[in-house]
Amino acid sequence: MSRSLRRGALAATAVVFSIASLAACGAGQDAQTLQIKPDNAAATKGDIEVQNALVITQGQKGEKGPAVVSATVFNNGTKAQTLDGITLPGGKGKVALKPAEGSGKVTVPALGYVVIGGKGNASAVIEDGAATVRDGEVQKVLFQLSSTGGIELEAFVVPATGAFAPFGPTAAPAPAATPSGTPSGTPSGSPSGSPSAGATGAAAGATPSGSAAGGATGTPSGSPSHSAGH
Repeated sequence: MSRSLRRGALAATAVVFSIASLAACGAGQDAQTLQIKPDNAAATKGDIEVQNALVITQGQKGEKGPAVVSATVFNNGTKAQTLDGITLPGGKGKVALKPAEGSGKVTVPALGYVVIGGKGNASAVIEDGAATVRDGEVQKVLFQLSSTGGIELEAFVVPATGAFAPFGPTAAPAPAATPSGTPSGTPSGSPSGSPSAGATGAAAGATPSGSAAGGATGTPSGSPSHSAGH
């Protein structure tokens, strides 16, 4: 074997060993990639794990309306559980929890998960969110599971902007102006105008007064004077 071929073989062997070493560093139960945890609030109790918990308010600062709780609930057990409620310990806001479709409780399937927040997912709406939570604060949130019990964590409060916008609450509906304007205008105009005009025209019209005056003074006074001339 020539000297150049031996050098090429040695170089190829070195590359193979380098790749194998890198692969060995990234494999196994203690791999660094498996130790990455989400930046948002997460908590585990028994078979249930709650990840990426957030409280999301309206997009505009100071805007009134509801807020929502967004999270992903994992069930690592072999039996399904129901998410019986979400509460804010120490807060006054009531959280309305609804499944993605239909009615009833939110079910976390066995060896599965459920997403709370976002289009087509289950929802947890804080009805008076503007008065209950504030952007930039940390809010305690309690997830109540049917078998596992309560899982409490501290979630960041963020506005529904940027990446959080698809998971944020809808704006509070503005009050309609039509009901307040229609009743006040129509009743006050018709009764006061129509009756007074009809009564005045019928009583003081020219036709009734002219017929009576002409019939009584014109014809009777003319006929007798003409006959007397003969």
